[in-house]
Amino acid sequence: MAAATMSLHRAMSNFYPPSKSGGGFGRPRRVGHCVVRCCEVGVEVAEKRKVVVKNGKDSLEICRVLNGMWQTSGGWGRIDRDDAVEAMFKYADAGLSTFDMADHYGPAEDLYGIFINRVRRERPPEYLENVRGLTKWVPPPVKMTSSFVRESINVSRKRMDVASLDMLQFHWWDYSNPGYLDALKHLTDLKEEGKIKTVALTNFDTERLQKILENGIPVVSNQVQHSIVDMRPQQKMAELCQLTGVKLITYGTVMGGLLSEKFLDTNLSIPFAGPPLNTPSLQKYKRMVDAWGGWSLFQVLLQTLKKVASKHGVSIPTVAVKYILDQPAVAGSMVGVRLGLSEHLKATNAIFSLVLDEEDVSSIQEISKRGKNLINVIGDCGDEYRR
Repeated sequence: MAAATMSLHRAMSNFYPPSKSGGGFGRPRRVGHCVVRCCEVGVEVAEKRKVVVKNGKDSLEICRVLNGMWQTSGGWGRIDRDDAVEAMFKYADAGLSTFDMADHYGPAEDLYGIFINRVRRERPPEYLENVRGLTKWVPPPVKMTSSFVRESINVSRKRMDVASLDMLQFHWWDYSNPGYLDALKHLTDLKEEGKIKTVALTNFDTERLQKILENGIPVVSNQVQHSIVDMRPQQKMAELCQLTGVKLITYGTVMGGLLSEKFLDTNLSIPFAGPPLNTPSLQKYKRMVDAWGGWSLFQVLLQTLKKVASKHGVSIPTVAVKYILDQPAVAGSMVGVRLGLSEHLKATNAIFSLVLDEEDVSSIQEISKRGKNLINVIGDCGDEYRR
């Protein structure tokens, strides 16, 4: 381990100076279910749909488009438990079988627990093998003892009704408190015990990712904000990820719905003239638009995306997600799901067959680069949470 760590440190020394402190689904169970199986429609499509994130002996296969469950936490409309679970089946039946949640996303972990319990009872084993539940742990700034970490992870295991979490993505608020390394070492111990299959990060910056890897923590991925507007991950972070094999899982890729036809040709400067920014995600990503270049430039981007989308017979969100999936080091991208309230299965599945050509990519890049470089405005990945 010491030799590997020293080799990693030398390989990554160009990023920062040393720290001063040192298979596929089987047949559907019930007749009438229209199931798009990730692995039965040919190797090429299967490869587009799935990806393996890994570090050493740790690995996990996930769908490249993940179902984001932040919307279950409130602010997007009342979620009915039974309707939400039925909607989860619709996504999984369509091959979109990776769900992303967090300990603080309202009932998200509980919904997954109900869903996975029904999967075990109502679907064949091959179906269960393809379902993934990724969660996050966002602890308070207290001492990270082994018992505290273990008890916290046991809560998620119980809520999600699983013996072992597929992936635990760890968030830390204050880098001046080095307790994050203690927490990650305890999480690694739990992984060795079989309580967690893979350890990952969320909203960590490049410097801290490097430090974590140098400490021998086998993280497989870092979940970060990444969209055509927010290209920060393609600077220092992607370079380090390509060097080490750590993958990026992205969120905010459709900016809460701002990157869609709904907001094309709208003027939000006039009260009540455009669609309301009536969800936490729309409000959050509108602030990103303002920091990047403002609503007028954003309209130029939407017009460009609409032109590309019309050319391929798809929607703006489909183009927006595919553009990010094609970026270096990106393993998967989140698409938020309003379970039981609305769905976008057709648009999401279209991502896998969409191929953006050189002209498409060039036109999108040209508009994206007209905006401000957000790494100079906000900082590196995750710094928006530590300002």
